[in-house]
Amino acid sequence: MTYINVRGVDHYYEWIKKPSNMIKPVMVFMHGWAGSARYWQSTAEALLDNFDCLLYDMRGFGRSHVQPDLSYELTEYAEDLAVLLNQLNLERVYINAHSMGASIATLFLNRYPQKVEKAILTCSGIFEYDEKAFAAFYKFGGLVVKFRPKWLGKIPLADRMFMARFLHNPIPKSERQAFLEDFINADYQAALGTIFTSVSKEQAELMPQEFAKLTVPTLLVAGEYDIIIPAELGKKAAALNNQVELAIIPNTAHFPMLEDAETYLARVRDFLNIS
Repeated sequence: MTYINVRGVDHYYEWIKKPSNMIKPVMVFMHGWAGSARYWQSTAEALLDNFDCLLYDMRGFGRSHVQPDLSYELTEYAEDLAVLLNQLNLERVYINAHSMGASIATLFLNRYPQKVEKAILTCSGIFEYDEKAFAAFYKFGGLVVKFRPKWLGKIPLADRMFMARFLHNPIPKSERQAFLEDFINADYQAALGTIFTSVSKEQAELMPQEFAKLTVPTLLVAGEYDIIIPAELGKKAAALNNQVELAIIPNTAHFPMLEDAETYLARVRDFLNIS
C-alpha cells in the first residue's frame, strides 16, 4: 500500500496508469461517505487511454488514517485535497467525485479553480433545510454508525441488504462486499462527524451559493431512481449555473457508474470530448 502524509495524516493513494509514450492529463477520483477509492477502480480503468488516474481514500475512511485534531467540516476535506495535489506536484487535474465527495469537490472547485480543467460530480445536488427531518436523520445515522459489528460482514446476504437502498440495478457481489467492508471499517468519529457536516442547515444554505459560483466546466450526473440524492436535487443545482451540464442516467440509483457503466462512461466521454 502507498501512503502520503497530508496535514499530519497518512492518506492511502494509488495510481492507475496505462503505459504510453504520451503525457496524459490526470483525473482524480473522490469517494462518498463511508466508502473508499475501491469502487472507482473500474471507472478509472475504462478511462486509461486518455488519463492517468489518481485514487485516494479520504481521511478516516478506507485505508487512510485519522487525525482527531482536524475537524470533519467538508471545507477541511477540500483543503486535504489541495495539499495532496501540491505534494504530488499536480498543477492542474480533472476531478470525478461521488456523493459526499462531490460536495467536497464543489467546495474545492471554487477555492482552487485554477487547479481543475473539468469536473464530474456524480450524485450531487442541493437540498432544503427541514429541522424535523434533519433531526430524525441524525438520530438514525448515529445509530447506524454505532452499530457496525465486525461480524456483520460474515452474515449471508448482508451485503445485498446493505446495498439495497443504494441501487436500482444489481452490481457484482464483490463490489457489494467491498462497500460493506468499507462501511464497517470507517473511523467512528469521521463517519459520525461527516454526517453532521454534510447534511446540515449550514450546508443547505451554502451549497446553492457554491453551485452558483462555479466557473469550472462541470458535468453533474444523477441516477434516475436515486433516493439518497434524488435526481431532482441535481436538477436544482444544475439550474443555478450554465457551467453545469446535467445528465440523468436511466434505471440507476446512487451508483450509476457501476449500475450502468456503459451509459455512464458514454456521457462522461462526451463531456470530456474523448472517444
